[in-house]
Amino acid sequence: MQIQGIRKDLLSLLLQIGREQHPNEYAGLLREHKGIIEELDLLPGTTSNEISASLHLDMMPLDTHLAGSVHSHPNGILLPSDADLSFFPRTGRYHLIVGYPYDEGSWACFRANGNPVELEVVA
Repeated sequence: MQIQGIRKDLLSLLLQIGREQHPNEYAGLLREHKGIIEELDLLPGTTSNEISASLHLDMMPLDTHLAGSVHSHPNGILLPSDADLSFFPRTGRYHLIVGYPYDEGSWACFRANGNPVELEVVA
């Protein structure tokens, strides 16, 4: 399914988690409903530190509503790393990076191949 947007309250939550976890990274999975990203799944066993966050993909839900992933970049660089580009294809088609200072403009979305994609923020 083509993703058209992300719920404003979910985006606010993702940025808040980034602030609370800073300076550590965090990671989770994003779920959609009717083309809108609406939910965050935090997987059991996820680990994080100042350099990376690791998901246990064997805990990943297997259904058609998995849109992709979200993770933070505490350094504020909103571009996918080589590790991100390796990880993205395994967890869906749309991937958000949120970064310091975790305000309304501190996020970006990418396709699994690393190309940026615009997402509308919806109420």
